[in-house]
Amino acid sequence: MLGGAGFLGSHLVDRLVASGRRVTVVDSLVTGREGNLRHLERDDRCAIVRGDAVAVPDVGDIDEIFHFASPASPPAYLAEPIVTLHAGSTATMAWLEAAREHRARFILASTSEVYGDPLVNPQPETYWGNVNPIGP
Repeated sequence: MLGGAGFLGSHLVDRLVASGRRVTVVDSLVTGREGNLRHLERDDRCAIVRGDAVAVPDVGDIDEIFHFASPASPPAYLAEPIVTLHAGSTATMAWLEAAREHRARFILASTSEVYGDPLVNPQPETYWGNVNPIGP
């Protein structure tokens, strides 16, 4: 689980562990919070690796990869533009390769920010967004 110390990632980690799954969390804590995982530090079903998602640690067999590693709000990704770019490119490529090697499922999450400021709220699945290609 990449980005498992973030808000959404940590809830997914909780759900996976509660269902009996073994989970390895990789998070640099750029925007994630240690406190989101503190209750799992002594749980043998969850291993926490504090590090950049660009580097794939040797974690043994991998069945699924959940890629939630990226600053997820405009203030966060504007404060860390290189980290954000690496999470979306270099880390994605590294973990896609790991998924290929392990024949694992790869799930990539993104924020609604990729669609820009919506003109419609809530957005239906048919909404294509309102992206300003030269805006922040």
